[in-house]
Amino acid sequence: MKRMPTLFVGHGSPMMALEHTETTNTFKSIGQNIINNYGKPKAILAISAHWYADGTYIQSAEKPKQIYDMYGFPQELYKVVYPAKGDSNLTKKVQKLLGNSVSINDTWGIDHGLWTVLVHMFPDASIPVVQLSINKYLSPKEAYQLGTKLQSLRDEGYLIMGSGNIVHNLRRIEWDNPSGTSATIEFDQYISKAILENDVDTVVNYTQHPQASYAAPTPDHYLPLLYIMGASESAKPTVFNQTYNSGSLSMTGFIFEDEPQNIL
Repeated sequence: MKRMPTLFVGHGSPMMALEHTETTNTFKSIGQNIINNYGKPKAILAISAHWYADGTYIQSAEKPKQIYDMYGFPQELYKVVYPAKGDSNLTKKVQKLLGNSVSINDTWGIDHGLWTVLVHMFPDASIPVVQLSINKYLSPKEAYQLGTKLQSLRDEGYLIMGSGNIVHNLRRIEWDNPSGTSATIEFDQYISKAILENDVDTVVNYTQHPQASYAAPTPDHYLPLLYIMGASESAKPTVFNQTYNSGSLSMTGFIFEDEPQNIL
């Protein structure tokens, strides 16, 4: 069995769940190609920006609830159903790998940072999903180090997937801007270059960049990237969906593979 890749996806507006665009087409092709090249994942360990919690938590629910954690959108969006099951084996494996630093918490579910992407990537919802929280008390370096402890799951057929944004500043949204500001593009390309060069220190120490407070005014959408990089040590990254919208959002994603399969 080939070692499963890992994914970091940029998720945009929740309306993406209903759209058919170049971005969502890329999600679709990535999902199909993972199955074709690696086999169907046993389950997905998912790390979403939207479960930003006061500790490291793992889900154990047999049927995790779908969370519509967004407000003011058309009713059509709240009718999108992604009925993925949980996976008790994956929950137990994460508990074993992380030890006392993780505890079970089923108050959350599958949030829009994930299901808006998964409806395109794996539309039949037949792959179980278990979410791992982002611990807001971890430093960027500690988030990376936690990710390294999850690497062995890839050898067992599990897909590790993070969902966030390299640039995410809702206070600076420009609704009439179909692209990104110069600050957005500068920061995104700086981090992307570091990822492609496997320059972990630069990605971990992102706050040193002059545009960091604009690009990531809070760490929640950036940190999934560090968990995924930790879980991807020595794997080769390929960038996808490197686009920008609303001024202060980047959609850039990466797939990390030990032996790239030209999955895009």
